Amino acid sequence: MAARAVRLDPSARRHVDAAIGRWMELLGSEILNDARQFVPVDTGRLKDSLDAEVHDKVLRVGSRDVNYCLYVEYGTAPHVITPRNKKALYWPGARHPVARVNHPGTRAQPFLRPALFQRRSA
Repeated sequence: MAARAVRLDPSARRHVDAAIGRWMELLGSEILNDARQFVPVDTGRLKDSLDAEVHDKVLRVGSRDVNYCLYVEYGTAPHVITPRNKKALYWPGARHPVARVNHPGTRAQPFLRPALFQRRSA
C-alpha cells in the first residue's frame, strides 16, 4: 500500500503555536497560584514578587526581583558572614560589634518545586 502525502494548511503552525501559548499561560497561572500558596511568608515581599511569563513557548515561574528566592527554595549551607563596608558587624540586640559570624545555614523551604509538581489535567 502506497503512503499518502498529507498537506497541511500553511497557517496550521500559527494556530498550533497560539494554542500552545494559551495552554502555557493557563499552566503558568496554575503553577503561580500554587507557589503563592506554598511560599513561606515573613514580610510578604517574596510572595508579592512571584510572577509567571511565557515567551517563545518557554514558561518561567519565579521571583521578579527578590534575590534570596533560591535560598528559601534550596536552603543554605553553614557559612561565615563578614562585614563588607565596615570593620565589624553590629545589629540591634548584639552585645558588641563582631568581626565575623558563623551562620549555621538555613533549612530549605521549597515552594516552587512543589507547585511545579502538582498533578494537573491537560
